[in-house]
Amino acid sequence: MTYDLLPLWMFVVFTALIMIGYPIAFTIAGTAFAFGLYAFGLDFFNLLPLRVWGVMTNFTLTAVPLFVFMGVTLERSGLAEDLLETMGLVFGRIAGGIAISVVIVGTLLAASTGIVGATVTTMGLIALPTMVRRGYQKELASGVICASGTLGQIIPPSIVLVIVADILQVSVGDIFLGAFIPGLILSTLYIGYVIVLCAFRPELAPPIPAEERAAVPGAMLAARVVRVLIPPLGLMVAVLGSIFFGIASPTEAAAVGASGALILTIVNRRFTFGMLHQVMQTTTKLTSMVFVILVGASAFGLAFRGMGGDALIRTFIADMQMPPLVVFGSVMTLVFVLGFFLDFIEISFIHLPILAPILTEMGFDPLWYGVVLGVNLQTSFLTPPFGYALFYLRGVAPPDVTTGHIYRGVMPFVVLQLAGMLAVILFPQLALWLPRLVFK
Repeated sequence: MTYDLLPLWMFVVFTALIMIGYPIAFTIAGTAFAFGLYAFGLDFFNLLPLRVWGVMTNFTLTAVPLFVFMGVTLERSGLAEDLLETMGLVFGRIAGGIAISVVIVGTLLAASTGIVGATVTTMGLIALPTMVRRGYQKELASGVICASGTLGQIIPPSIVLVIVADILQVSVGDIFLGAFIPGLILSTLYIGYVIVLCAFRPELAPPIPAEERAAVPGAMLAARVVRVLIPPLGLMVAVLGSIFFGIASPTEAAAVGASGALILTIVNRRFTFGMLHQVMQTTTKLTSMVFVILVGASAFGLAFRGMGGDALIRTFIADMQMPPLVVFGSVMTLVFVLGFFLDFIEISFIHLPILAPILTEMGFDPLWYGVVLGVNLQTSFLTPPFGYALFYLRGVAPPDVTTGHIYRGVMPFVVLQLAGMLAVILFPQLALWLPRLVFK
């Protein structure tokens, strides 16, 4: 095996094993150990402990389990159910009203939880049967739930953004601020699509009958809206406000969010020690998965760079003599294509440490392209065949909603995702204005 091409063969072997179906956590570590031993012998293990220690003592990454705990706890608090029922009544008078309410609730939950699985599952259990029963097209109902559920990956607080910020060595607070406006743009694009579609084809999403809406008087509905909006908005202000205004670090703000989520479950009378035990178990499993992959990715990166992989890629790009914008477009296209087969954790830990330094060396602002990457990675939850949001919804969908309905339903929203990403690329101030305004 030619030594100069070892990094390439390492990447090919790893990709092949992933495609065969081996678990990512063991595949990435096993590939790193095998090629590391071949290239460096037992000396490879002299270098590895320092890399692992650096990962496990990274204070920024402490926010990951805290945000996971916050999201899983809020799933148990009854917050999503109250929001969906109330917003459905508010917008139910217009065609597509329930779909619009799903987007709004998805946006609020994104700013409160950031957990895609919890959001998609909850809305799939509550909103999907309701929309199907009311005559909504199954593709539209499925697509809007999947797309709205993924907003938690770009609207802060987001685990994706925490990981990307750590890899790119930018402030978590900066990237949270930078992603806020693009996240709201995506939410607005979803709502605009539903409104325009239903304006031309109202039969796809009929309004709630007038007699049903009349059962809840206006004053009662207004009071109910205020009551259900205060908890998520209050939690959002507590978490994001403390970061944006310098009161707390992202990790400290995550602890505030976790505590606030527990308080909401108590206020809604959903708290039990059994529930707390389940939340802690789920948090431990999800966090362990993330950190096992992260440790494996550190070993992979150590072996890849030690064999000159990063230099090989830079030389390859330099020899092709591509303009910086073409390189940037190629990187974003690669990340988008990888999203069809890998999830955001695998792409973030394996590919970004290799690709990001190239973009930085070419003069691109890490904060800006970090936000663009966040939008791009969010799309990986929607793209068949391995979009996780599709799997989450398939697991809770009624029998008459097929996998075909779900796959066809997300296609327009993937296009909207790409439109939102293109907007951030063409107008960098969408990602840079708010951080510079707050932290100037």
